[in-house]
Formats: sequence, structure tokens, C-alpha cells
Amino acid sequence: MTQARQEFILAQQRMLERYEVTAQSRFVDVASINGKAHVLVTGDGPAVVMVAGIGTPGSIWAPLAAHLGGFRLFLVDLPGYGLTDTTDDFAGNLRQGAVGFLEELLDGLELDAPHFVANSLGSLWTMWLALDRPARAARMVHVGCPGVILGSSAPLQMRLLSVKPVGRFLTWLQPPSGSQVEQLSRMVNEHPLAPELADLLLATERLAGFREMFLATLHVLLRLRGSRPELRLSAGQLAQIHQQTLLVWGEDDPFGSAEVGEQVASAMPTAELIPIAGGHAPWLSKAEQIGPSIVDFLRRDT
Repeated sequence: MTQARQEFILAQQRMLERYEVTAQSRFVDVASINGKAHVLVTGDGPAVVMVAGIGTPGSIWAPLAAHLGGFRLFLVDLPGYGLTDTTDDFAGNLRQGAVGFLEELLDGLELDAPHFVANSLGSLWTMWLALDRPARAARMVHVGCPGVILGSSAPLQMRLLSVKPVGRFLTWLQPPSGSQVEQLSRMVNEHPLAPELADLLLATERLAGFREMFLATLHVLLRLRGSRPELRLSAGQLAQIHQQTLLVWGEDDPFGSAEVGEQVASAMPTAELIPIAGGHAPWLSKAEQIGPSIVDFLRRDT
């Protein structure tokens, strides 16, 4: 085991301990990544799969997981982030890869159609799953603006990183560090971070394969002017998602304004919107407020 992987595992454990979440690691064979996916499993009850955003591991959900009692939670590391394997070309056909990864993961976990809680890139992936494999998802909760949806975009810093030569130069110029993670937290309007979370993100960025996967995904989804039209979730696509959906939207989310949230809710046949103070990951500071609303929503049909 590499030192970077050991440091990540320790940072993950400290994150879980801070929020008093007791979880077991589980590794699942996933053909689409030619390797294993890592999932943290905690709690008992109906299954809820939690899918985080770009560059963040499943344990980032710990603050919210502590407030989702009565459910069996599966906190997923996406390919290249955390302890999940990836392939060099995974981002090349991102939608197919994302849907394949999630479906194979559900098969490996023996989950038919669980609920989903997702953020950002994870929300984009779960919406693709709902469109392409609608029978595999029950209710969905999206906390923060889903990736590349309607008129949303990304902060300039991320759009710059999506340009291949610029992204490589900038990540070489500013390698993972405490100050770089602090800048990230300010970019997503979630500053300051808990020390355990800052350490977790830094350990994630230092894992082998992180940089390549991160930059490749940004290049596929974004350009300097904003999201790439061919992958952008349109109003027509949103109208085809019939899962009951809860949108928990940070009023200061730099990826999509409150107005975008209203447009998304209007475009989806069965969506409801809860605006909340916060940025792109509002559960990091508002978990006590968000948790009960999510529990009530997910329990309506259990």
C-alpha cells in the first residue's frame, strides 16, 4: 500500500470519527473500471446511495450521514477519487461510463432500485442513470446544483482548468496543499472547512490517478465559455425524469443561482425545491437543518 493511500485511509477515519459515523469499507468488482469500487456502508433500513461531486470521496457525506437515521447508507467513492479504481480513458465516454459504473455498482451491492442522495457531478451521474436506466433509481435528492444543468456553469477557475494545457500548467504551478484546499473551499462558497475535511480533501488530491481523472472530466464537461452543450442536461431531458426528486439548493451556490434551481424544479415533473443558506455543498455546515427534510422526503414511500 502506498503512503498516499495510507494517509487517505487515516484522513477518512478521522472524518468519520468527527461526525460519529461508524462505517465499514466494502469493495465491489466493477467491470467498467477494470477494478474495484470502494463504498462506506453505515446504518440500517432502506438503501440510500450517496454520490459526491468531482474530486471528493464518499466520506465527504459524513456530516449529513450522521443525520439520516433509519436508512442503510452507501457512501460511494467515484472512479479516481478515494479508494475506487479507474482507467486511463474512463472520461472519454463519460455518460456511458457513469451509467455503467453505477449500474454495476448496484449489482455488486445487490441493490435493485435504491434511493439516491447526490451532489454536483454525482447528481449529473444519477440523473443520467434515471434517464438511461430508470428502473434502477427510486427517489432522488440533489444537494447543491447538479453538474452542467440548464443555464448553470462553473467558476472561472474550474473553466480554466478544463482547457488541457492551462489545466496541466495550473495544477503543476499549484500542487495539492493546505492553501490550495482553502482556495477551493472559497471557490465553492463553503469556507471555512472543518480541519478533518480539509485534511481529507488534501489526502484525496494526493492519490495516484486523481489529477488525470479530475482534469479529464473537467475537459469533457466544460470549456472556457461554460458547460459543453452536448452533455448539458436540458429541460427536455429533465422532463423525462419521473423519480420523485428533492432539490436542496444553496442560495450562494456559485455553480447555479437560485433562479436556476427554480428552473430545474419547474422542468422536472415531480420535483420540489428547498432553498437554503449555503454554497455548493450546504450539508457541510447545515446538516442538522437539511437532514430532517431529506429523511421526511425519503420516508414518504417506505
